[in-house]
Amino acid sequence: MTADTSAVVARLGGDSFLAEAFGRTYHLVRGDAGTVSNLLTWDDLNWILGRNRMEVPRLRLSKDGEMVPQDAYTHPFVTRRSTVWHRVHPAAFHEQIDQGATLVIDAIDELHPGVQRLACDLERWLRTQVQVNLYASWSGREGFGTHWDDHDVVVVQLDGSKRWKLYGPTRVAPMHRDVEAPEEPPEEPTAEFVLKAGDMLYLPRGWWHNVSASEGERSLHLTCGLTTMTGADLIIWLSEILRRDDVVRRDLPRFGTAQEKQDFVDALRDLLTKELDSGSLVDRYVGHHDATERIRFRTSLPHIAAIPTEPEQIVQMLTTRHTLASDDEGNVVLTAGGESWTFANAARTLLERLTDGHPHTLDGLIDGTDLTLQQAARLVEELVKGQVAAVGSEL
Repeated sequence: MTADTSAVVARLGGDSFLAEAFGRTYHLVRGDAGTVSNLLTWDDLNWILGRNRMEVPRLRLSKDGEMVPQDAYTHPFVTRRSTVWHRVHPAAFHEQIDQGATLVIDAIDELHPGVQRLACDLERWLRTQVQVNLYASWSGREGFGTHWDDHDVVVVQLDGSKRWKLYGPTRVAPMHRDVEAPEEPPEEPTAEFVLKAGDMLYLPRGWWHNVSASEGERSLHLTCGLTTMTGADLIIWLSEILRRDDVVRRDLPRFGTAQEKQDFVDALRDLLTKELDSGSLVDRYVGHHDATERIRFRTSLPHIAAIPTEPEQIVQMLTTRHTLASDDEGNVVLTAGGESWTFANAARTLLERLTDGHPHTLDGLIDGTDLTLQQAARLVEELVKGQVAAVGSEL
């Protein structure tokens, strides 16, 4: 059985969550273990560990806020082509975990289809890039100490339980590249609770917290990290798009008169004021962010040239925040992954179906339209070449 990741996301609260909690305060959602039991299992984790070459720091053990040395739980393996990689040694690995280490795997959404679906659902809803890390522990020992993250997180408890202590923020919206560090948190937590299987937690960036397995019970959870979009990001983007104006491209008049320097600054101010007063700057930046999102690339083997015109051929978009619009001639324009494609309006229904985030058959994409299977296959071909869609028997 496959977990319904869209239902998992919906449990956060939809519009009420965005209005009341997102970016403001923590949000705890109690749930049923059955809702997440098939999202990622211990057997899935064993399979990932046994069949993927992962080096530190992507795969790591952490204890008391420090990384456990790699040679304490791996041993070097030399391939017949003299490539060296560090293979997990199960006995030593188990011993370190038994002594209180926490297992961490970064970007597990790239290794597991169910977790990737969860990440895509969050990306589609919250309109930002998501990376999912896995954490597993077996003792009440803290793996990372009291700390804060420079990004919002959504935590999904998969199995066992985890004790959380929240201390709140000591600096408004701290950043990775900041002018000063947050002050130390208070000694006593402002909230303390245990996440059990099926529970979810949203935590804004900057909130001090520490985490430990509850009373030594094993714990498996996912932390979905949300990429931030700050005023600093908007300013950087604005400086880039304003290069279209020669005022921005000109050299600073560092050897000019006082009046020439002031005229230069006045021209910049006028240009910036026009953009800031436009009323659409934030929406335009978010739209740009959507249109240039990172693509979770996927090959479409064995189809390296033409896409077969088979009714049951499965197709899926690889982007989560694509947009559909119309041009002045009434054509439909798809923007995805930083590129745009223009198709005749007859393709609109097909594109609306394809961009809903779900896999479709070619036959299903053209149902009720005047398009032929061959036309649908050629359209999909263009998107596969553009690396924003893929075909296969199972996506």
